[in-house]
Amino acid sequence: MAGRGEARVVVANRAQLSWDLINPDGWLAPDHRARLVVGFVETLDLTVLYDKIEAREGTAGRPAADPAVLFALWLLATMDGVGSARELDRLTSQDLAYRWVACGVPVNYHGLADFRVAHADVLDDLLTKTLAAFMAEGLFDADEIVIDGTKIKASAGKGSYKRALRLDEAEAASKARVVALKAEVDADPAASSRRTQAARARGLSQTQQRIEKARAKLAEIEAEKAKRAKRSPREVAEKKEAQASLTDPEARRMRCADGAVRASYNVQIAATTDHGFVTAIMATDRRNDSGLARPMFEASEQRLGRMIKRVLADTGFAQIDDIAALGSRPEAPIGVYIHPPRDRADVKPATLLVRQKQREKEPQIVKDWRQRMTTNEAETIMKKRRRIERVNANFKNRSFGTLLVRGLAKVQTVALWHALAHNLAIALRLRAMAVAAA
Repeated sequence: MAGRGEARVVVANRAQLSWDLINPDGWLAPDHRARLVVGFVETLDLTVLYDKIEAREGTAGRPAADPAVLFALWLLATMDGVGSARELDRLTSQDLAYRWVACGVPVNYHGLADFRVAHADVLDDLLTKTLAAFMAEGLFDADEIVIDGTKIKASAGKGSYKRALRLDEAEAASKARVVALKAEVDADPAASSRRTQAARARGLSQTQQRIEKARAKLAEIEAEKAKRAKRSPREVAEKKEAQASLTDPEARRMRCADGAVRASYNVQIAATTDHGFVTAIMATDRRNDSGLARPMFEASEQRLGRMIKRVLADTGFAQIDDIAALGSRPEAPIGVYIHPPRDRADVKPATLLVRQKQREKEPQIVKDWRQRMTTNEAETIMKKRRRIERVNANFKNRSFGTLLVRGLAKVQTVALWHALAHNLAIALRLRAMAVAAA
C-alpha cells in the first residue's frame, strides 16, 4: 500500500554459530517401543558382556561402547526388521528412536556387525531366563508346543556351488595368487601399502579356508549319499554329483516353500500354541525335518525347566523312533500329535501284506498314535498348529527371510536375536492389552 515502508522480518542467518539446548528424553513418547526395549534390557544381567571388555579403569586405551546400548540397538533393530549393520549405523545418526537409544555412545557398522554374531552363548542364556520371567508373569502356558521348520535363504548364489573338480581348480588359482603376491612384495616392497598387502593376503587366506570347508561339506554330503544308497540305491544313482558353495560352504541347496531350489538353511522353531512364545530355535543344514522333533522337544523342556504335556508337528516330523521315544517317557505321558504320511493305495497286494506285517510289529505306543490321529479330537487339536505359521511369518516380516551372515554358527546367533525380539514383542503386546483391560 502507498505510504508504507518495506516489510520488516527476521531473516535466517546460517553463518551464525549458536548453542542449542537439547533434551533427548523429550524426543520420544512415554510408551514408545524404544523406551520399552531399553527398559527391558536394563532388567537383564549382562555381566558376561562387561567381563569381556578389555578397557579397564586405570589402564590406557579408549573406553568401549556400552554393551547394554549395543544390545538394545540390535534388539530394537530386529523388532523393526533391520538386519544390516550399515543400516543400523545410519539409523543411529538419523532416526530419533535409535539416536535416543545410542545417545552419545559411539558406534560404527563394523563394531555393530561384530557384536551381533559374537555372543551366541549369552543370547541363548538370556532366551532361557526371559522365558522363565515371562512364564512367572503368567503370560503363557507351556503345556503344549508346536514344532516346525522354515527354509531361510542363505547369502550364497547358485554360481558359488562347485563340484570336487572345480574346487581343485579354485584351490590351484588361490595358491597361484598367493605366490604372485609374495613375488610382487619381494620384487618391490613399496609397490603397495602395507594395509593393501595385508588385505589381499587376508582375502586369499579366507578363500583357502572356504575351500577347505567346502571340501569337508562335500565329504559330508557323500557320506550321506552312501548311507541313503543302502536304502534306495536307484534314487541315489540318479542324483547329480555333490556340490558345495565357495561363498558359504555350510549352506545347502534346498527346495523352498515357493518351489524354488536355492542355497538355504533349515531353521527349526518350537513355540507355545497359546501366544506363540518361542521355546527353542535351532539352525540346521538339513533338507527335511525328519528326526528333529525329539531334539526340539527336549530343548524346549530343558529351556523351560518343566515337562511339556503335548507336542504338535506336521507330517515331515513323523519318524517312528521319535514317536515311540516321546510317547514312552516314564515320568509323564506325552501326547504326540503328528499326522502320519498317507499310505499309497496303488500298490501291489504283496506290498500291502508287507506293510501290514510291519505295522503289527510296531510298539503299542505307535499303534495308539496311529489310531489317535484318525479321531475328530486329533483334528481339532491339530488346528492349533496354525500358530507356528504366524510365528514363521513374523520372523520373515522382520527380515529373517534372507540372511546377511554366512556360516551355521552365525545363522544360529541371528536366529536367537529373532527369538528374543519375537518373545519380547508378544510380551509387550500382552502387557498393553492387560493394562487396557484393567
